[in-house]
Amino acid sequence: MGGTALSLRGISKLFGTFRALDQVDMQIENGTVHAILGENGAGKTTLMNILFGLYQPEEGQISLRGTATTIPSPRHAMDMGIGMIHQHFMLVDSLTVAENVALGLPGQGMTLDLDRIADRLAQLSAEYDFDIDPHQEVWKLPIGMRQRVEILKVLFRDADIIILDEPTSVLAPNEIASFLDGLRRLRALGKTVIFITHKLDEVEAVADNVTILQHGRVSAEVRVAESNAKDMARLMVGREVVHDKMDRGDSKPGEVIFRADGLRARDQRGIEALKGVSIEIRAGEVLGIAGVDGNGQAELANVVAGLMAPEAGTVTIDGVDVTTSSAHARRHRNRLSYVPEDRHHTGLVLDFTIAQNAMMRDFNVPPFSKWGIINTSQVRKTARDWVDRYDVRMRSIDQKVRFLSGGNQQKLIFAREVECDPRVFVVMQPCKGLDVGAIEAVQRTVMRERAEGKAILYISTELEHIMTVADRIAVMCAGEITGTLTPDEVTDERIGALMGGLSEKEAV
Repeated sequence: MGGTALSLRGISKLFGTFRALDQVDMQIENGTVHAILGENGAGKTTLMNILFGLYQPEEGQISLRGTATTIPSPRHAMDMGIGMIHQHFMLVDSLTVAENVALGLPGQGMTLDLDRIADRLAQLSAEYDFDIDPHQEVWKLPIGMRQRVEILKVLFRDADIIILDEPTSVLAPNEIASFLDGLRRLRALGKTVIFITHKLDEVEAVADNVTILQHGRVSAEVRVAESNAKDMARLMVGREVVHDKMDRGDSKPGEVIFRADGLRARDQRGIEALKGVSIEIRAGEVLGIAGVDGNGQAELANVVAGLMAPEAGTVTIDGVDVTTSSAHARRHRNRLSYVPEDRHHTGLVLDFTIAQNAMMRDFNVPPFSKWGIINTSQVRKTARDWVDRYDVRMRSIDQKVRFLSGGNQQKLIFAREVECDPRVFVVMQPCKGLDVGAIEAVQRTVMRERAEGKAILYISTELEHIMTVADRIAVMCAGEITGTLTPDEVTDERIGALMGGLSEKEAV
């Protein structure tokens, strides 16, 4: 299918005096997958929000299928055949999957035929290998499954132009391969896909064309068949990116700092999520936890951080039993830091400013406060220092955190948790939503903490990130550790077998 699905000319967007988009020109061809690349804060999501009617541009013209148009609201966008899957979920947790899909669905009249909706969702779920129960309440679903619900919402409405904002950021490797196959099927059926991602291997695998944004402007247009990941990374950040070649240095682990023995815990649904997990981490060592999302990694992180009490087992830090200690005590008495998976619900208060979020971990201790009085000037000084050193792109430290890009939100959390000089550092999906340059910076920071003798628990569904930083890799499946490998021992077949539940001996 030829022709132009969507054309943008001179699109500009201001937030106060900040110019988020500056004269953006872009053309999306019918029946193609068009990737949008750029560093965190480059304007990618802002541009997509304009296409979906969430924002209105100050300048410029949008043409849809050759006809000039305006998109005043998401309802108008959906009526025009444009669907958007947001990076952060637009779901009502207390409702079922089918009820979430039904919200705002036209043509319902006085009755709501949930059975018909559920039947269609079950069909789509099977077609795309999503394994979702339409009658399941959303709050009971793991994060990866909630992302699939968002995808189903758009597929259910049969949009012709589908916008995806970092849709694979919460998916496990095997899920990503299936998802990319789904994009290829959409393209084969004549759908047009606009795909925001930081993962250049995904761009190479599925995209036809790429638009690269820098500081709100189009810096390059690339045909994927004529380029490669290295060139695209350089165009994104303006320099060579070398995180995949990082010199990790020699591993010289010291004494055991952290130990968990026989941990058992249940998730929010009452299902046993940890089944006797035991791990230990030495000073100057990174233990990576690999596995398909939803196999107990989140519960392990929460038990270690003190956010969830185990049903059985013990947690010790520097030989001290902290199993019954609060999260607050572990953070301040035992020097444990935690970068959570869900930055919106656990890591940040979205309507607080950057400065307020920066002090949130230690707001009641020096240097941020004394005798119960917050030292505002010190808070602001520290926040300015952190946003500069961790390259948090923002307008002002008084800006609400909800208006930062997802990657910049993550970098702020990372700065806050590293700068308190932890003894044990727990990170859950620390590179989620980050561009290639920011991933490199995060991994270098992890390596620095390792060199300083910290015990680091690094949990990620992205094996390539774990391989870059980990000294040992423990694989989780169905709430158990199925095996522990060094990076040199990892092969696709062996790690896949362990993720599938085979024991270490069976996986050899």
